[in-house]
Amino acid sequence: MDTIASLFSFITWPVSWVIVQFHKLYGAIFGPDTGWAWGLSIVSLVVLIRICLIPLFVKQIKSTRNMQLLQPKMKAIQERYKSDKQRQSEEMMKLYKETGTNPLSSCLPILAQSPFFFALYHVLSAIASNKKIGVIDQSLLDSARQAHIFGAPLAAKFMDSAEKVQSLGASLTDVRVVTAVMIVLMSASQFFTQRQLMTKNVDLTVKTPYMQQQKMLMYIFPVIFAVMGINFPVGVLVYWLTTNVWTMGQQMYVINQNPTPGSKAQDHYLERLLKSVTAHGEVRGRTRRNTVKRIVAKGPDRNDIERKFVVGLAKLGLAPQEDGTVAKSDTAIADAEGSGAQRRQPKRQTKSQRQTGAAHLGGTKDGVSGETASKTSLQKGAAQGAKPKPAGKAASGSSRQAKSGQRKGPQGPKHPSKK
Repeated sequence: MDTIASLFSFITWPVSWVIVQFHKLYGAIFGPDTGWAWGLSIVSLVVLIRICLIPLFVKQIKSTRNMQLLQPKMKAIQERYKSDKQRQSEEMMKLYKETGTNPLSSCLPILAQSPFFFALYHVLSAIASNKKIGVIDQSLLDSARQAHIFGAPLAAKFMDSAEKVQSLGASLTDVRVVTAVMIVLMSASQFFTQRQLMTKNVDLTVKTPYMQQQKMLMYIFPVIFAVMGINFPVGVLVYWLTTNVWTMGQQMYVINQNPTPGSKAQDHYLERLLKSVTAHGEVRGRTRRNTVKRIVAKGPDRNDIERKFVVGLAKLGLAPQEDGTVAKSDTAIADAEGSGAQRRQPKRQTKSQRQTGAAHLGGTKDGVSGETASKTSLQKGAAQGAKPKPAGKAASGSSRQAKSGQRKGPQGPKHPSKK
């Protein structure tokens, strides 16, 4: 870790300068040698870095969503060119270029933070070794070594020996308890951040390998941070815990205000938007109007959640407009009732009911009433009964009425002895 941190030594001077400036501010309030002054300086450094990284975070969100939408096409390319890896790579790059997607954009915030992270690690390691670094002179170095957060020095680590911890004016038990709690909080915040992304802000109707990868990362990342955390100084743990909490809050805001289409978050968002329109009769807020604009622009390509929202507006007698507003529409109510009506499947009839219905339909055919049809059938039956039947032939109904044990069909004369 020290070797990697030394690679970013060129940025230790600006990082130390920012920390010292914040330390002057908080030192005037809490005292220059307190853990609050130095701890809040590190927290403020994180906030400043994350504010500067907001444009990269927005790009990360767009890239992640584009990657989710492209997963079916990417899978099709992989299946088509399974035996030609070079052609597969060319088609993938062509797809990225056509859609303006950069696969590395999702990693930009982490990559951008890495230099500051390792620079801070380098600064705290120098403090632990009682070495001046950047703009931190001897007086500031002594002040930082005296600063404790809940009894643990800023430069102490979980794996430090008892002698090294004592040289910083603390006990090994305090250091390990504080660092263990911070490592657990750091891992838990990382897990919760990834979990809310997978359970709320992902289109669950599309099953892709990308989703499986994200699900694996949800469990792998916390373990990685827990293992690495035992080698981080307390000040670096403060830095990483703060950036995790910032990411979690930032992601919650994005999920609530700009959810992924087809996700549970979009369903909850459009439900809140429909309640707001019901209460006020209009779409309030620029962000919400932009959401309605996008739904209108999709037309027939809307997903089920967006169609449900449009039907909900129609039931209120409102129709979404291209400018993101809603307007009263008389046809919207009829459309909503027509689209919301459910077809009822007829109940399954028994055999006797089907025969009765068929007889009824046959009797009323060609406009003849059931009573007239029955009379006509009786007259025909009487006329047919008056005709003589051919000898040696059984009546059509005689076989049905035959007793058990008798042969059906024409029978020969009986033997005289059996008369």
